[in-house]
Amino acid sequence: MGSDDMKAAAARAAMDHVENGMRLGIGTGSTAEKFVAFLAEAVGQGLEIIGVPTSERTARLCLEGGIRLESLDDVPELDLAIDGADEIDPAINLIKGGGGALLREKIVAHAAARMIVIADDSKCVEALGRFPLPVEINGFGAEATRRAIEAVARDHGASGEVALRTASRGEPLITDGGHLIVDASFGHISDPQAVACALNAIPGVVEHGLFLSMASRAIVAGEAGVRELTVP
Repeated sequence: MGSDDMKAAAARAAMDHVENGMRLGIGTGSTAEKFVAFLAEAVGQGLEIIGVPTSERTARLCLEGGIRLESLDDVPELDLAIDGADEIDPAINLIKGGGGALLREKIVAHAAARMIVIADDSKCVEALGRFPLPVEINGFGAEATRRAIEAVARDHGASGEVALRTASRGEPLITDGGHLIVDASFGHISDPQAVACALNAIPGVVEHGLFLSMASRAIVAGEAGVRELTVP
């Protein structure tokens, strides 16, 4: 089973947690897009939900699939958020933001009573940090903020690159919120909570991709099938 098949299997399994009438946060990224396709199919067969998307791309896909959408201002409390992840540790702490939507993803996840993360098993790690940590930053003073993030990484034993993310033509990537993203290569984050606090203390940081104690369940697909992980 290839990576796409695994993502689809995890997304399909997540549909078992979607109930009629739910207010549903809908994530961003390749695995979340598989989920949108299954959700659209279910809506076409009569499922009624209200979706709150975490990105403009997800919103477009949902509308194309006939999924009813509302803003988080109109539906500020959600029953469930389903999203992908770039890394998942044994406590279901996450690194997210590879798709550039981490700020909206975190806002939506925080508004939800529960968060379920869906992924293929390549995303499971013993400790976070192998995937570069995305940090969304304000455009004003971007280099000063990047250097401050670099200092945090250095203080926590990281020596990898801390680089501004670029788009396809080499220009800085702009998020849906109008911000920039810095990707910080920690390699290994021994104390995610301390790193999160240090990043939050930098004035130019809008949000970071450490999703700690936010997801209660992970649905992970691999060669042996689909398994569900819950918080220990």
